[in-house]
Amino acid sequence: MYQPRTYRQWVTSEDLVAFSVMVNETDLLISAKSDLSSQALEIVQKCRAGLEDYIKGHPLFALTLEPMRVEDNAPAVARNMALAAEAVGVGPMAAVAGAIAREVGTWLLQFSDEVIVENGGDIFMRSLRPRLVGVYAGESPLTGKIAFVIQPEDTPLGVCTSSGTVGHSLSFGLADAVTVFSPSAALADAAATAIGNRVQSAEDIPKAIEFAQHIPGLSGVAIVKGDVLGLWGKIQLRSLY
Repeated sequence: MYQPRTYRQWVTSEDLVAFSVMVNETDLLISAKSDLSSQALEIVQKCRAGLEDYIKGHPLFALTLEPMRVEDNAPAVARNMALAAEAVGVGPMAAVAGAIAREVGTWLLQFSDEVIVENGGDIFMRSLRPRLVGVYAGESPLTGKIAFVIQPEDTPLGVCTSSGTVGHSLSFGLADAVTVFSPSAALADAAATAIGNRVQSAEDIPKAIEFAQHIPGLSGVAIVKGDVLGLWGKIQLRSLY
């Protein structure tokens, strides 16, 4: 999601050191035990270079809205995007933010045993203590009122959000927020898009959740449309009142 990055206030990590890394369109807010800016910049540049080189040779990869197979020797980030997209029936770019967050976060775990990488509202998290991730759903009255509780035993975890009413991300639905939880951040990202595409109104939430239940690898889904919240899976909520 994008709303001049105001949602970033909803990710809590007061005990960690927060720093930003930007490379072209990639704009990350990272929290770790220490400032790992140089290490993060290195892996972001490497990740982007590999993906950009692959797209130069396979331009359809960046354009298609349908799943697309990739070669075994494709960069890891492209393979992860393609697998996630195939699982839910969307184009591979629907998984790019989550896939990059996962690549960066996994790399940084060799320097810090706790890492949170936020990439355009999509999160990769490894934590040793419970964390709160607040709900940002644009004009919905639920924005800022509730948060997801992430338990350390459930991490590493991807927490990815898609919206049809907030930001610039492509969505064919009108959900204020679809947040998906999965050990695979790429899958969570792609699934958030696919599920969100199925929500035009609050009445569509049950069928969207039914669709989500048939996606292997998801641990939970939360859908916000107006003042209506639909939940499925292993999700713990906390009021922020």
